[in-house]
Amino acid sequence: MYPWIDPSGRFSFFKLTVFVALIVPGIVLLWPVVLQGGATIPVKEAILQSGDWTIRMLLISLLVTPLRRITRFSKLVQVRRQIGLAAFAYAIVHLSLYAISQNLDVIKIVSEIFLRIYLTIGFVAVVGLAILAATSTKAAMRKLGAKWTRLHKASYAIAILGTVHFFMQSKIDVSEATLMAGFFVALMLYRFVHWRGWSLRNVMPLLAVSVLAGLATAGIEYAWYALATGVPADRVFAANLEFMWPPRPAWTVFLTGLFMIVVCQFGRDGAARVLIGNVIARLRGERFKPQHSRGG
Repeated sequence: MYPWIDPSGRFSFFKLTVFVALIVPGIVLLWPVVLQGGATIPVKEAILQSGDWTIRMLLISLLVTPLRRITRFSKLVQVRRQIGLAAFAYAIVHLSLYAISQNLDVIKIVSEIFLRIYLTIGFVAVVGLAILAATSTKAAMRKLGAKWTRLHKASYAIAILGTVHFFMQSKIDVSEATLMAGFFVALMLYRFVHWRGWSLRNVMPLLAVSVLAGLATAGIEYAWYALATGVPADRVFAANLEFMWPPRPAWTVFLTGLFMIVVCQFGRDGAARVLIGNVIARLRGERFKPQHSRGG
């Protein structure tokens, strides 16, 4: 099925917009590589950027379910597979660019993957994404039945592996890796809140997630510097207690959580869904007809 076609077989402006948004970063990061004929510096930069976008796409795919529960915008489910496949695509680009940087020397590439633990972890994550991508079709869902859900929960473990790989290859400056780890913690907390039966449309559970995720992010950054580097971890932790611009990862995670609270309030009674629906309908020259959702 084309990425701009909805389950009913009709053209979806929403799905097309998401598809374009998913491929634009890939075009931007690969353009210098193509323009300069695979020169060393553009390739190295593209390796880093494609790795960043892999973990970002994976976390965005994990955001779909809690965001749907908060906003009741059911169409988000239609793009979850699309985003997951984008994460796999960026992972393949990441691995391919690494192979190019090693002059496509298969023996060297394989030995490096086995000898360097952070490469081993990253490669396992790529294999995991490949398995999820291969089993993301409706045919695979029917064939695997209940096992399909359990299999695709491996995305949590893959996100952890990807984040650890991110930390290990970042070495000293782990701000971006810490931010991704913090967002992952927040996503898991949203799932815990739902599992406990607490509504993701109430302010207090969302506020608790924001505070706990922010604190966890600061703790993760402190632990990394304390255990893996020679940088004074106390100074890093103290920096998290002060608000600065650009904000530290812990503050970014906390403020993002507060933004989710705003989205929750805005999304009450389907307000966000109606607004988005109206925008899309106007662009298509139609009139939006809201359908009331029962689920939470």
